Amino acid sequence: METYQLSKQELRAVQMIQLEMLCEVDRICRKKKIRYNIIAGTLLGAVRHGGYIPWDDDADVALLRPEYERFKKACETELDTERFLFQDIDVTEGYRWGYGKLRRKDSLFLREYQEHMKYHQGVFIDIFPLDSIPAGKLARKCYNLRCFILRKLMWASVGARAEKNFWKRAVYSLMNRYPEERLKRRYGRFVRRGNRKYRHSPWVRILTFPAPAGEYGYLRVWYRESSRYSFEGRQFSGIRRSDEYLRFKFGDYMELPEEKDRKTHPVTRLKLPASYAAGEGNTERGRCGP
Repeated sequence: METYQLSKQELRAVQMIQLEMLCEVDRICRKKKIRYNIIAGTLLGAVRHGGYIPWDDDADVALLRPEYERFKKACETELDTERFLFQDIDVTEGYRWGYGKLRRKDSLFLREYQEHMKYHQGVFIDIFPLDSIPAGKLARKCYNLRCFILRKLMWASVGARAEKNFWKRAVYSLMNRYPEERLKRRYGRFVRRGNRKYRHSPWVRILTFPAPAGEYGYLRVWYRESSRYSFEGRQFSGIRRSDEYLRFKFGDYMELPEEKDRKTHPVTRLKLPASYAAGEGNTERGRCGP
């Protein structure tokens, strides 16, 4: 399928739908006293732009593993299921990512080469669990190899279609034969053993997402201390030591990237909820508290 570039109006509509989901995460977490943080480009947007980075088409939330499991459990009873759906490798058939997603139900946001995935693919935000990893740098580097292999096994279903190199595509095709249930069990064991063995480590990471090559993880304390940040006129919890975290992740984060590096994700199909498609959606739809 051919990809297309989102128009400015479409991109803004996607951002406002994601804002609704950020509000829903905030509502549930405040009600259940669950600590979460906006991270990565979402935190950068809050600090540098007071909201979305203008060309950004996603939003990122992270929770330490115990909080992530509490949030997942809370979604069973607290989530506004008329509008939203929570997806996770444990609860969603065919789902092959090691982190969760909150989706808008009455929407479609098909990412390139993921059209064949058999679960609902509406507009989403990422909900990342942070797991314990070894304290020593060399041990973290070795652990990173295990994370890399697991990530590629999960990615294989997409890599078998997206990879341009014939031989790499063939390898992904072979990896994609790895049984889904076995992959889920392997991931589950990896999560449980690591969090038990390294529970006192000062380092954590998203196991199936690339981590900074120099350190192969992030400091746990960053996710234990939160402040409220203004984002699109709403208030969300984010990493309190934002300058330290953002410099670690982005370097000179206040400097804008060149225009050629301001990219959005390739999309093959987009369907917005009726109110947004009619041009009625706006920032007032995000139902957040103070």
